[in-house]
Amino acid sequence: MTLLDIAALLLVVASGFGALNYFFLRLPHSIGIMVIALASSLVLLGLDRLIPGLGIADHASALVGRVEFSDTLLDGMLGLLLFAGALHVPMAELKRQAPVILVMATLGVALSAAVMGAGLSWLTGMPLLVALTFGALISPTDPVAVLGVLRTAGIRKDLEIQIAGESLFNDGVGYVAYLILVALAFGSGGGEVTPSGAAVLFLREAAGGLALGAVLGWGTFQLMKRIDDWQLEVLITLALAFGGYALAERLGVSAPIMAVVAGLLTGDVGRAYGMSEETRGHVDAFWALVDEALNAVLFCLIGFEILAITLDADMGTTIALSLALALGARLVAVAVPLVLLHPFRRMQHDMVPIMTWGGIKGGLSVALALSLPDSEWRPVILASTYVIVVVSIIVQGLTVGRLARWLARRG
Repeated sequence: MTLLDIAALLLVVASGFGALNYFFLRLPHSIGIMVIALASSLVLLGLDRLIPGLGIADHASALVGRVEFSDTLLDGMLGLLLFAGALHVPMAELKRQAPVILVMATLGVALSAAVMGAGLSWLTGMPLLVALTFGALISPTDPVAVLGVLRTAGIRKDLEIQIAGESLFNDGVGYVAYLILVALAFGSGGGEVTPSGAAVLFLREAAGGLALGAVLGWGTFQLMKRIDDWQLEVLITLALAFGGYALAERLGVSAPIMAVVAGLLTGDVGRAYGMSEETRGHVDAFWALVDEALNAVLFCLIGFEILAITLDADMGTTIALSLALALGARLVAVAVPLVLLHPFRRMQHDMVPIMTWGGIKGGLSVALALSLPDSEWRPVILASTYVIVVVSIIVQGLTVGRLARWLARRG
């Protein structure tokens, strides 16, 4: 099958699953598609077990493998999804919650990766650097999953902004930390990585992505405010998201951070001062469609990805420990920063439980796990990552709204 055939098949399948969810399951759109895709995959695996030689699951697995989930997300979809998500986050609210978001996206990620890595290394014997790499890839909350869930969860507005803002920025921070730890653990950085070299790499990636996003976002705004043609302006925003992401990759700076910053500037300054009312409507409609379509395909791929992952009974203990540690690490990543900020900001009683349970993982973690170099630990890390992501999206994603309402009644 050609790339066009695969893309067409994914769109058709995602649309069909979306329709099934609409008529029968009535779950949030993205979660419903993923649940149906996962159930379909399990049915295929079950049929192969019941009827030896059928080979349906093998063919499906080969097709899923051709999609190359990691490359598809990291080099294709992620920039558009992050830009679309950031475009609709109100900058004024984000500024008010900036201290919490900043500390959660930096210290929170570091704490979560450390707890996850140290705990898993101690409990399973996994080499510490390898376990820390696992911690880094599983610690960031996924903006695609988080923003998709928050639309229907009914969480208090300030908490919604905190969780959404954190997920947009810790995505880039976690990705940079992952790159550093992969080089340290697997020697895949083209030479020995020193602590000072890792610090320089982190600053270059994070600060470079921030600066590039600001420059491109501001430059795009200056261009758009001189144009009054909605078709051209929509095209310019698409060029900013796609071209800016590719340029960041080429320059060796954080492409996710670039996409978020450019999206925030376009959604705030660009919308207010660089677009007419007609252009704003068309830009919003276009990016809402891009967001929904790519979300549907991505969650469909997550559901099918189980066909390309080895899940052995021998991995059961490590997967169970990883699940428990991931939730415990998220609790530490939320509670410690909020305790540190408590003398300077008033904290609501429901912040820790909701931000802990609302820390949903997603496709980025699966993509990073698939990008790991081959080693004896790669299969168990990949399996654990997949289970954590699926449980997080389905269980936490479907219940975080109920938790928020229950805590509101108690408060």
